[in-house]
Amino acid sequence: MPEHTSWFSLLLEKFFPALGENMHNFGETYVALLLGKHETVSGHAAEPLVASVFVMLLVLGLAFAARAKIADYEKSVIPDDKLTLRTFFEIVVGYFYNMMKDMMGPTRAKKYFPIVGTSACFILFSNFLGLIPGFIPPTSSWNVTAGCAIVVLVTFSYYGFKANGFGFITHLFGPWLGWAYVPVNLLIFVIEFVSTFIIRPITLSIRLMLNMAVDHLLVSLGLTAFALFVPIPIMILSTLVCIVQTLVFTLLTSVYITLATEGHEHESHGEGDKAHAH
Repeated sequence: MPEHTSWFSLLLEKFFPALGENMHNFGETYVALLLGKHETVSGHAAEPLVASVFVMLLVLGLAFAARAKIADYEKSVIPDDKLTLRTFFEIVVGYFYNMMKDMMGPTRAKKYFPIVGTSACFILFSNFLGLIPGFIPPTSSWNVTAGCAIVVLVTFSYYGFKANGFGFITHLFGPWLGWAYVPVNLLIFVIEFVSTFIIRPITLSIRLMLNMAVDHLLVSLGLTAFALFVPIPIMILSTLVCIVQTLVFTLLTSVYITLATEGHEHESHGEGDKAHAH
């Protein structure tokens, strides 16, 4: 297989050449813009997009298959005695839900779990796709990870506004200390705004992209140059990297949502305590 080529790019060039040739209509890639390159885009540029669509369809198909296994409530109460598709999703969903529940409580965890659970499934399957020879993980492309980070940014901003209104923005000014300290509050606002709405999505996307790109490169080199000696340790290490990066992304997403909706939760508890007192 040629360098920097996977099965997706070969299939695109073979059966859908127009897609690769017209990828420039979607705009230049982030890396190309940063490097100042405006070269013709081939099927390689379309590959992360196609791979992402493939992962989404795969997750949806597996999710519907697992859902069919638990459609009968009476039978689904009894757990399977071995690892099946149903038990796999139960383990994954249960782990990330419990992580959120310990962080923000069961009420908010159930409310905000769809975005975190969906991110976990997409990133996990995207990462593991790179372990299959001839495939490149979509999460090794900054276009894909930046898209995921933007979704997280929009999500926690929406939930923050919905929970706290304009308090979601005013809290970025810090504590009010008086008119004499207005310049300090403005400086705090600039720092907090940049940190929340710019630094968070950039670091979230670059961390995942770099780790998966380097991991895929090491796996490729290890399986080609040292295939007779160390394939199993390399695959074990890569599997751990795939799982850890999924955990890190979803953990940070949960933290951002928790921080954005924290004030609303305290107010809800306060109102509940007052009602109980009355």
